[in-house]
Amino acid sequence: MTTHKAVGGTQLHTEAEQLRWEINIPGHAPRVDSPEYKKSRKRMHNMLATVEEPFFGPEPVEDHHGGGLWLKDNDGWFMVRNLAGIEWSAQFCADPAKVDLLRQNARRVYAAFPQAVEELGIRELLDTPITDADSVARWTDSICNASVPLPHHEHSARLPKGGGVHHYPTPITDIDLIKFGDFELWVTDERGENVAVAPVDRRGSGDARVHVLYAAQDSTLRAPLLEAQAEGRPLLLEPAHPVAQAAYRNQ
Repeated sequence: MTTHKAVGGTQLHTEAEQLRWEINIPGHAPRVDSPEYKKSRKRMHNMLATVEEPFFGPEPVEDHHGGGLWLKDNDGWFMVRNLAGIEWSAQFCADPAKVDLLRQNARRVYAAFPQAVEELGIRELLDTPITDADSVARWTDSICNASVPLPHHEHSARLPKGGGVHHYPTPITDIDLIKFGDFELWVTDERGENVAVAPVDRRGSGDARVHVLYAAQDSTLRAPLLEAQAEGRPLLLEPAHPVAQAAYRNQ
């Protein structure tokens, strides 16, 4: 649709289109929840409901393939993590021999928690060597891997709604789980691009500088960060820098 308007002897025109259009956006490989995964997810939610003051909770949470090992002692259920987790899509490049090392490590851990092994029904899983794609797939969707409860904003959200582990580096997203509530890990630069920062000294030190840990592709801090990393030094911002001030704005 084109419209025309006379202005000062000249004619301005604008164009607009009312025809709808769409394009195909590539996504991850087709995925169907396996029976093993459905059982793991249900078990995870049931066990989390029994945990007082859960570190990763409370509900609602999502089920992350993060190598969680659920154990039980006299105080009830709790979770630790294996040496590594296997994301669902990563199973297709996973070496069965390396995945079997995760099974062996889990087996040693569970040796001290026979009650958990019995209640979870994982004796066969722990005792069966991982040798092929089928056994890798079984382990990937099992309660010994697909069982880390994460809130949406920590699991699959994108900024500004949250810094999920599926979109941002895990060493940084883990900070969000342990930081003081009044410190802003994720802030934006003058362009509105996402930046992750951390303090350079302990709380109460009086040092209000920040260490830049991550900068989005179009951030003004991206090039300085890459340069600093190439030189093996941290990128530090002075207290007067807007990014540093944003990080401490709630303190």
